[in-house]
Amino acid sequence: MTVLALIIAAYAIALLFVPGMRAPFLRERFATVPLAAFLHLGGAGLALAIGPFQLNARIRNRFLRVHRWMGRTYLICVLLGGVAALVLATMSQAGLPTHVGFGLLAVLWLFATGNAYRHIRAGDQVSHRRWMIRSYALTFAAVTLRIYLPLSQVAGLPFDPAYQTISWLCWVPNLIVAEWLILRQRAVTTSAAPAEALIP
Repeated sequence: MTVLALIIAAYAIALLFVPGMRAPFLRERFATVPLAAFLHLGGAGLALAIGPFQLNARIRNRFLRVHRWMGRTYLICVLLGGVAALVLATMSQAGLPTHVGFGLLAVLWLFATGNAYRHIRAGDQVSHRRWMIRSYALTFAAVTLRIYLPLSQVAGLPFDPAYQTISWLCWVPNLIVAEWLILRQRAVTTSAAPAEALIP
């Protein structure tokens, strides 16, 4: 997961500084809404790169101060990238289904990350981590999008119907996996509690 995230993050950052790498539709976005395009690629790219290290318990426990500063950076990146994503969603390719799919992704991304911040400010580390899992699952849509889209082209699927589907497929299964991970963690915690109660 980390390797894929870093590759796509590097690709997103490269698009900011190497215009020749940009696809025609992306060149159009930079021409019409340059600030939104810049903030989305930059914010999402950095958030994608930071996320795996934030979720790593070993790194978090050993370098707590670094974890906190990276968390603040992640929060700002999602805020900028998510607001920009809302703007870009209104002009995404293939019409209304993609507008709604990518728009809802942006809203949930902001919502999950905002909740993670709210819980850590309240001192609730458990809820904070659960919301961060959800947040990063949505951040990881940048990776799954770039897996499904080439596969659809290799399979010879028409672009518009495929893209409409992928605008949902790139994040809904991610969120389902995140919920499964959270439920599994809850089950482990619940089963461990009675055992601890037996220890004198």
